[in-house]
Amino acid sequence: MEGLAEYLEVAALAVVQGLGEFLPISSSGHVLVLAHLFDALAHPLHEKLTINVMLHLGTLLAVIVYYRRRIAALLSSESRTLFLLIVATIPAACAGVGYELWLKDWLLVHLGYDPLDHVLTAGLMFFVTGGVLLSVRRKQGLREAGQLTVAQAVLVGLAQALAILPGLSRSGMTIAAGLVCGLKREEAASFSFLLSIPTIAGATIIEGRKLLHPASIDASLGPIMLGVVLSFAIGLLALAWVIQWLAKGRLSWFAGWVFFMGTVVLIWQIALRA
Repeated sequence: MEGLAEYLEVAALAVVQGLGEFLPISSSGHVLVLAHLFDALAHPLHEKLTINVMLHLGTLLAVIVYYRRRIAALLSSESRTLFLLIVATIPAACAGVGYELWLKDWLLVHLGYDPLDHVLTAGLMFFVTGGVLLSVRRKQGLREAGQLTVAQAVLVGLAQALAILPGLSRSGMTIAAGLVCGLKREEAASFSFLLSIPTIAGATIIEGRKLLHPASIDASLGPIMLGVVLSFAIGLLALAWVIQWLAKGRLSWFAGWVFFMGTVVLIWQIALRA
């Protein structure tokens, strides 16, 4: 029975990771909420490093497979777009490394807890994500990704860096920034998802290096394989879904879901403190 529960929990985490990584609803926020539910049920599976790394690996493979032709073009004929992607990656890289090396410990020492690991933060940021999605619901530019200026690429990168906060959607923030910079809807999505490759890869490497020691591997092969395959498959479906909806001007439809999630989380947290 314990084994079945582990498989079910891995499946739930994989679905949330696969959908949330690419739909503009925040995978980090949803995984954090789900993690707190698992804690309440005395099944802290999300704390298993191996599972977390493998779920990120699944979504990384999904975006690479989905954009394999565009990636090939970046390495040949779209060198300026590749340069802009590198520029846009820098702010998030600085934010991620700064958090891991300094900010996380500083928050724990001075606040006694890490707000980036607090479900209430996710609840509040869900509302911010919803507001951002609504604010760009009518935006439709005419530019290709390669026509962005360096300053605009930095702006998209800063939007991605802000998404270190759980509940603040990485894809939602970067797509919105791309639309504000005048990109076509499909190009804003493509730039956002291509930008996710170094971001997800970096997070996977940072966490994955901890698994170099055999004693750190804290999950069996079955759940690991399930997590990779399911997050990969769901990630592919999510990519196709969000691009189709964005092309039809339905990006704001996801705002309804994050507003709902934010409301549920706030009610939950208020009830716990009552």
